[in-house]
Amino acid sequence: MSTPGAAPQEAASIKPHTGKLGIMIPGMGAVATTLIAGVEAIRRGMAKPIGSISQMGTIRLGKRTDNNSPLIKDFVDIAPLEDLVFTGWDIFGGNLYDAAKTAQVLDRDTLEEIRPFLESIEPMPAVFDQHYVKRLTAKHQKVGKNKCDLANQIRNDIAEFKTKTDRQVMIWCGSTEIYLEQTEVHQTLEAFEKGLVNDDPGISPSMLYAWAALKEGIPFANGAPNLTVDIPALKELSRKMNAPICGKDFKTGQTFIKTVLAPAFKTRMLGVAGWYSTNILGNRDGEVLDDPESFKTKEVSKLGVLEHIFQPELHPDLYKDLYHKVRINYYPPRGDNKEGWDNIDIFGWLGYPMQLKVDFLCRDSILAAPLALDLVLFMDLAARSSELKGLGIQEWLSFYFKDPDSAPGVYPEHDLFIQSMKLKNTLRHIMGQDLITHLGLDYYGE
Repeated sequence: MSTPGAAPQEAASIKPHTGKLGIMIPGMGAVATTLIAGVEAIRRGMAKPIGSISQMGTIRLGKRTDNNSPLIKDFVDIAPLEDLVFTGWDIFGGNLYDAAKTAQVLDRDTLEEIRPFLESIEPMPAVFDQHYVKRLTAKHQKVGKNKCDLANQIRNDIAEFKTKTDRQVMIWCGSTEIYLEQTEVHQTLEAFEKGLVNDDPGISPSMLYAWAALKEGIPFANGAPNLTVDIPALKELSRKMNAPICGKDFKTGQTFIKTVLAPAFKTRMLGVAGWYSTNILGNRDGEVLDDPESFKTKEVSKLGVLEHIFQPELHPDLYKDLYHKVRINYYPPRGDNKEGWDNIDIFGWLGYPMQLKVDFLCRDSILAAPLALDLVLFMDLAARSSELKGLGIQEWLSFYFKDPDSAPGVYPEHDLFIQSMKLKNTLRHIMGQDLITHLGLDYYGE
């Protein structure tokens, strides 16, 4: 059922997409090369954009009986793939063909077909500090007198890219940094910018990229679980510059499955006594996460999902004693083909126990690439929307993240299906369409 009056009478003011949309990527490894090579393969008609909601998803408008479900890309003014231009930074040097070969995600035939395109993209030297990612050693990095100098070097790179493109979005696809707690330097923009000059250890490389992007009015999305843009200082900058931000850590494999199964258990009022999750992963992400400090960053991101979905404070008989354990093990032979194994101990009527076991043999970058594509296109849309850009946090994009961001005092929504409804209702709202509530009573009235 649609809800008359629940949406504005007119669509929000949205600037039309014109010219080239520049995608800036810190960390041009497996995910970034899979995204970029995939976009080029799709542009050449070699493949379909499977997994991308922005490209293949539909959106129902009005009643079910209206039979009006256009493609999302035909309903909202998102940039076409032909308009995308890519650049970025990486610590290993070489062109994207070399990087894609090293990542070993895509087959040789695909890479050879688009080899000239990939070879034409040379990542810029990256800002890197091994203190924050201990298992990697940079071969291609910037040098500066302090973090402020390094951040301004990124701004200079952005300024150069702005001369070649009409709009820009930045998406972090770099490695997981060590776990950081918020400190005083993160609380205000003034304190943060002083911290840049003073080389405050609470400011990581990913924060330098986020600050530089937001200072330039460019939306920023974070595909890793680092503490980055989810601090008061950068949220303040986001609102000040009308530069959208969103959650963090692409929701790809195991957590994607959790946000499907956990809502099912909760909807049926089935209890969960324990949920044990382990992963084996052999790519660079797995190597980085083999470091305990980087693993903690990922662990915190993954552990928060069940608590928010189950709401044990509201359902103590079902979830207050839930034991949730997450493990990630580096296993080089597996490469990018991650395996996520879950053992779930549930209980039902009269407390009788049951079990569910899930073994998801997935391809990490194949799942992440379409999420990254959707995010850059939707973040660009938000930046062109008079209603969305001033919000700062784009909570309607929670669908894509293990760790969604939300307004102060508002708990984040992790249920995949509620997230999907939120995303589509936001698109309906800004386009002046009635929201969909699924009540349906008007189908059965007089």
